[in-house]
Amino acid sequence: MTLVDQIIRNALHEDIGGGDLTTIATIPPATQTRAELVAKDDFTLAGIDVAGKVFKALNSAIDYEPLTRDGHQVRRGDVLAWIRGDAASILQGERVALNLLQRMCGAATLTRRFVDAVAGTKAAIVDTRKTTPGLRVLEKYAVRMGGGRNHRTALYDGILIKENHIAAAGGIEAALQRAKDYAPHTFKIEIETRDLDEVRQALDGGADIILLDNMDLATLRQAVELVAGRALTEASGGVNLETVRDIAETGVDFISVGALTHSYRAVDISLLFD
Repeated sequence: MTLVDQIIRNALHEDIGGGDLTTIATIPPATQTRAELVAKDDFTLAGIDVAGKVFKALNSAIDYEPLTRDGHQVRRGDVLAWIRGDAASILQGERVALNLLQRMCGAATLTRRFVDAVAGTKAAIVDTRKTTPGLRVLEKYAVRMGGGRNHRTALYDGILIKENHIAAAGGIEAALQRAKDYAPHTFKIEIETRDLDEVRQALDGGADIILLDNMDLATLRQAVELVAGRALTEASGGVNLETVRDIAETGVDFISVGALTHSYRAVDISLLFD
């Protein structure tokens, strides 16, 4: 069972529990129907196949036909998919399918706005671990569909030394040395810095990626000049749609944006019976 399957199973159990009382009370057994998923906003699509998995998890005989693909721009009024089959199964899966699809599209749409805002610069927009608990795999997929890139997935697949690690390890030099002694040569080591002096320490310690945390634009430019390509640079903190272009123009390689997965607005999608 994949992580996506587990998310769907848990969500259906949460919503249906011991049974859908309204559907049991009102819909005759074996009633067949056709429904459509309709966009009520303009947005970037992400999760169209995830929605289909919800209905299939309830009833493998459901016929689910996507009419567009993830990553595409859709417009208000577009029909995203047809759903045909057992009416009770479609009704039971409706809310879970929409909850997941609307949120994934929201994350993808916000990501696309950030990506478009830095177009023409070398900066890539990346996400963070500031995700909805239990939905990380879906939200990070949505970021990719919006044109962004994924940072590390979790604590187990990347080394990012932050200020509390530095404090506990006894400083930047000590933290970097311990990380280099531990990690295989195939791993990149990233470390957080707060000023130009810490950037110098990170360079001297052999960091592969230097996180420039909450620096103003002038300091970011100085940091990029100081690094001079000897490491990759990532800007973080104070990033929004009003500031991201100016940050990108400082010459950083990456801009991490927590808002992509913690502050998106779910889009409006309806499931309508024919």
